[in-house]
Amino acid sequence: MDELSPAAQAVFWAFNSKFDWIEDGVPGPQYKAIATAIEALVDQVVPASPDMLPSLMMVRYRLLAIANELEHLND
Repeated sequence: MDELSPAAQAVFWAFNSKFDWIEDGVPGPQYKAIATAIEALVDQVVPASPDMLPSLMMVRYRLLAIANELEHLND
């Protein structure tokens, strides 16, 4: 888990806390599922736009970065 940023770890542990996984033993496909859900959320809440405010662009970027970390954790 040390390879994840604190933000990605928080998402991982929030997800993990709802299941009976042992420690950080979530199966690999679950990471990709979490990432896909975050990406869908981002597209709904902070859709890409050419006239996007810089603060919203930063929120979008940070959320997608978390999704990317989770998606590629077991690569």
